[in-house]
Amino acid sequence: MQIILLERIEKLGTIGDEVTVKDGYARNYLLPNKKALRANDANRKIFEANRARIEADNAARREDAKSEAGNVDGKEVVLIRAASNAGQLYGSVSVRDIADGLIAQGCKVTKAMIVLERPIKTIGVFDVRVSLHPEVTVTVKANVARSPDEAELQSKGVDVIDAMFDTEVGGFTEAYDPNAEPGEIPADLMDDGAQADA
Repeated sequence: MQIILLERIEKLGTIGDEVTVKDGYARNYLLPNKKALRANDANRKIFEANRARIEADNAARREDAKSEAGNVDGKEVVLIRAASNAGQLYGSVSVRDIADGLIAQGCKVTKAMIVLERPIKTIGVFDVRVSLHPEVTVTVKANVARSPDEAELQSKGVDVIDAMFDTEVGGFTEAYDPNAEPGEIPADLMDDGAQADA
């Protein structure tokens, strides 16, 4: 389907571009969200008549997004989740979790602005893009941990899974004396007073 873009769309074009997209993408996303118009003579005339206003509105929204970008850029969202010893989450971190964390810190974002390239299914610190406007994108950190202490360590750059396996020690091992009778305390563990009694 031929459409006229009303705003910049990543990997598609900018305001006023006529592009061909799949029918479903146009009907289900671009047209209902007023991001595009069908490319026909009537809509071309309407677009050209309103082009200055559309571009002015876009510039105003871009400036608002740039002012908000300073408030959002570089923020860290700490998400405490249950996970296995290997660091696999029981579930995954969603766009809603990150948006709620940013809103709690006073940022003006919506779920639609959060861009997750792939689902977050392990503990760690992840960079997440936030698209405040089609032309303004910032990065925030999602710190996914099992406890606030782990989150603090991860903020300092410690890989908690590697650190856990590096410091792990074996369980209790009993002293073994091959010459001892069953139930007898090994000689090196007996204190001096007990040896004198024997």
